[in-house]
Amino acid sequence: MATGLSAIFLHNRPALMRFLRARGAGDESEDLLQDMWMKLEEKDLGPIADPLPYLYRMANNLMLDRYRSATRRERREQDWAEGAGGVMADPSEDIAIDERLILTERLEEARAVLRSLGPRVELVFRRFRIEGVGQRLIAEELGVSLTTVEKDLQKAYRAMIALKQKMDTE
Repeated sequence: MATGLSAIFLHNRPALMRFLRARGAGDESEDLLQDMWMKLEEKDLGPIADPLPYLYRMANNLMLDRYRSATRRERREQDWAEGAGGVMADPSEDIAIDERLILTERLEEARAVLRSLGPRVELVFRRFRIEGVGQRLIAEELGVSLTTVEKDLQKAYRAMIALKQKMDTE
């Protein structure tokens, strides 16, 4: 008989399934719950203050990890197809030259703003927003707290919002 977190998982399994389906997991909901069950059984987790929110967060994180993995796989396959002679359309070919120049200038402005915030803020922003790496993993990679990563992202977001407002008024 399951005890502790496993028992709470089993009791709330239908609700977790609905949660995952509502979040877009679709047919993968069953697989995600199976992965979740396996993780719960293989880890010796100590007492958890709020077990149900913990389970929901775990389910959401597993779904996001699977999505990111699929996205990376598709990107690798696309890169391979391009390298193997596959024809992929360049979206910039549909943009007029003057528009492309404006977009390039704006992109460079955004990069300059991020650089001005410092290398760690720039790296955290790039890893999270562009590469899709989770905040916790970024914190571990950099040897800083999760709060530090969150504050760096807030700083970058504020700077990007200010830049956008400046561009909108020009």
